[in-house]
Amino acid sequence: MKATDLRQKTKAELQAMLLELSRERFNLRMQKATGQLSKSDQVKKVRRDIARIQTVLTQMVGA
Repeated sequence: MKATDLRQKTKAELQAMLLELSRERFNLRMQKATGQLSKSDQVKKVRRDIARIQTVLTQMVGA
């Protein structure tokens, strides 16, 4: 996911994506805690995608 693609989306779309990724991050954390996580790099990718979306949302508010 690139920031340029995120900037083309509406605020509502970004908030929906943020909610979905937050749920996914929770599920990945639970899988990691129970030892069921097969791809440990997924946690890092989801965390960074969340940060990108939050950054773009902050920029939209400031603009």
